[in-house]
Amino acid sequence: MFDLPTDTKAARRAYTYFRKKLLQDGFTMMQYSVYIRHCASEENAEVHFGRVERFVPDDGEVRIISITDKQFERMRVYWGKRRKPPEHPPAQLELF
Repeated sequence: MFDLPTDTKAARRAYTYFRKKLLQDGFTMMQYSVYIRHCASEENAEVHFGRVERFVPDDGEVRIISITDKQFERMRVYWGKRRKPPEHPPAQLELF
């Protein structure tokens, strides 16, 4: 989750760079300013934590929450009048 300023041209450029780096590292937008990425292990998650830390803009705020597959599966999603089904949890193992 992140909160980055966009009040100047330089701040918007930094925001765009940060978001682009998240996408390049395999993150997916869950909702505005909330991105998710499945990691197969805690060690793998630590690698991605380090990557995110390296490209955080100087005047931004980023928070990372690590949850298990089981916790993600138990998430409840509420919508207004137009109801949509929740996203499917990521596959445990993906081979390319």
